[in-house]
Amino acid sequence: MKRNKTSKAWLHEHLNDPYVLRANAEGYRARAAYKLMEIDDRDNLLRRGSVVVDLGVAPGSWSQVAVQRCGPTGKVFALDLLPIDTLHGVNFLQGDFTDDAVLAELEKRLDGTHVDVVLSDMAPNLSGVATVDQARSIMLGELALDFAVHHLNAHGHFLVKVFQGEGFMAFRKEMEQRFSSVQVRKPKASRDRSSEVYLLASRLR
Repeated sequence: MKRNKTSKAWLHEHLNDPYVLRANAEGYRARAAYKLMEIDDRDNLLRRGSVVVDLGVAPGSWSQVAVQRCGPTGKVFALDLLPIDTLHGVNFLQGDFTDDAVLAELEKRLDGTHVDVVLSDMAPNLSGVATVDQARSIMLGELALDFAVHHLNAHGHFLVKVFQGEGFMAFRKEMEQRFSSVQVRKPKASRDRSSEVYLLASRLR
């Protein structure tokens, strides 16, 4: 009964969320589009002609923003375990980022191209056990960081979603060892009660 009430409350909040309503009106696949737009407006990540890799793309709103802002000379490569509807201008690969064969295929598609921006909005399938879910989230962040370190150009940007909790500070310190600048971003479109934040790293050491 309690779970049913909680589900109804979440659905009511979701359907009346101003960012959800705005996304529906403006043709974005999810409210998350506005998180990336706000960060990009502040930090100028997505530039005309940029090469972008979007990890954890489904349902595709971040890639929509990347395609718009990088223009016809930009390139957007995206990956997710889940399928997405076709997005014009996005080279999409469906697969598990933790699978070496999938990573190898993504690298094959990049064909040695240096990447300007790596985006990671990945989150684990939730088990309901907070410590397990947090550990899985940090693991995905570490995998995304490793990818960014090996594929970004020297002045590239890495933006990754992380949940505050056990392992967060250690992960942030690891990023600071790899990049000259690491900043915390909490966009307005991110719900206040959520422990999610975004770490923005720039300039590889």
